[in-house]
Amino acid sequence: MNSPAEADLEKRAGFFKALGHPARLLILNLAQSKPRHGEELAAILMLNPATISHHLALLTQAGLLQSHKDQYYQVFSLNSQALAKTIAEMISLPQPGLAGNVEEDAYRQKVLDTFLRRGRLVSIPAQLKKRQVILERIVEEFEPGREYSEREVNGILLDFHEDVAALRRGLVELGLLERQQGVYQREVPIQAEKRKRAGT
Repeated sequence: MNSPAEADLEKRAGFFKALGHPARLLILNLAQSKPRHGEELAAILMLNPATISHHLALLTQAGLLQSHKDQYYQVFSLNSQALAKTIAEMISLPQPGLAGNVEEDAYRQKVLDTFLRRGRLVSIPAQLKKRQVILERIVEEFEPGREYSEREVNGILLDFHEDVAALRRGLVELGLLERQQGVYQREVPIQAEKRKRAGT
């Protein structure tokens, strides 16, 4: 079980992760003007319902959106209290022992800047090292420990590139996603770290 300090850090990271996609920023802007349901958002943004559901789940989990039932629809509205804190407050870490190396990985950032435009891939890198950087970024869209059907995986990958088969295959080959009997799962970070230390 995570310590309170680790849980707090994960919560803060989840907040910024939820903001780290163009489609989710657009959803927040649309929800700010008035409450919206998923089908409406899918039509406005021209995304499939499964992709919209994924984005809404992340935004709701981060506390940026709140929802209520309205007849047949789940309606989402902006949680203004979640945006009341300043960025300085969100990144402040008063807990001891959490100071680490946070130096920017310049190579990773260069690869992301080169191959991603508004959250979508310009192309899938041919070079393995660059492709790994891209795939490691993409796998962040999957919740660790949760099981995904191939259809759900494709819905998430379609946000990045039309060749979902190549992305899906790359994620599995690099061990970023596990596939068993058509079910996909991203490893929980703690398990992945243990396996890495064991050299397996």
